[in-house]
Amino acid sequence: MHAILPHHCALCGAGTLNRLLCTGCDADLTHYRLPACPVCALPTPGGQVCGACLQTPPAFDRTLAAFSYRFPIDRLLHAFKYSGNLALTEILAKPLAQLAADHPKPDLLMPMPLHPGRLKERGFNQSMEIAKPISRWLDIPLTADACQRTRDTPTQAGLKWKERRRNVHGAFACDLDLSGKKIAVLDDVMTTGATLNEISRILKSQGASEVSAWVVARTPHK
Repeated sequence: MHAILPHHCALCGAGTLNRLLCTGCDADLTHYRLPACPVCALPTPGGQVCGACLQTPPAFDRTLAAFSYRFPIDRLLHAFKYSGNLALTEILAKPLAQLAADHPKPDLLMPMPLHPGRLKERGFNQSMEIAKPISRWLDIPLTADACQRTRDTPTQAGLKWKERRRNVHGAFACDLDLSGKKIAVLDDVMTTGATLNEISRILKSQGASEVSAWVVARTPHK
C-alpha cells in the first residue's frame, strides 16, 4: 500500500502535487556542508579538529550531520518529533543516509534510546523511525535494545554544557558485549553533544572500538 501524501506543503501550506514540501521550501533545506571539525561537526577553518575536541576529546570519534539546525529543518523536526508527522521520515533520513554512504560502514546502527516513560508518552522513538530506513538502505544491522535509558532526564534545552553533562550522567545502561564493534549512534539533533558523549562513554566501556554520532541536524554552536 502506498502512502497518501498531502497536497499542501508541510511548512508553508502552499499547494503541492503529491509532495511533502513545495519547491521553494525544499530548496531552503540547508545541507550541512561547511568545513567542520570531524569530531564534533562544528565549523572550523579547513575542517580541522577544533580546539575544544583537542583539549577534551569526547567519547565519540566523529560526527556526521546532514543539516544545519535552522529554518526550515527545525520546523520539520519539531513537526516530526512532537506532532507525530511520520510522513516526514524520508525527508529527514535520506540526506543522512547519503552522507553516511560516503564513510566506512559501522557494524551496528543504534538509535538514541528513549526512557520507557517518554516512549509511552510520545508513542514512538523519533531516532528509531529515522534509523529504520537508513539501516535498510545501507544494509547496516539495527540494534534497538543494546542500550537502555535508565533515567528520564529533564529536557536539555536551556542548559549549559556542564549542566547538560551532569543532567545525563548515568542515564544509560548497556549489558551487551560490544568488543571490537564500530557503532553509529543516531539522534535527531546535536546541540552540545553531552547526551551523545554519555552514551558513547557507556558503549566504549562495553568494548566498542569506535563510536560515531549520526545526526539529522547540528546546531552551529555549543
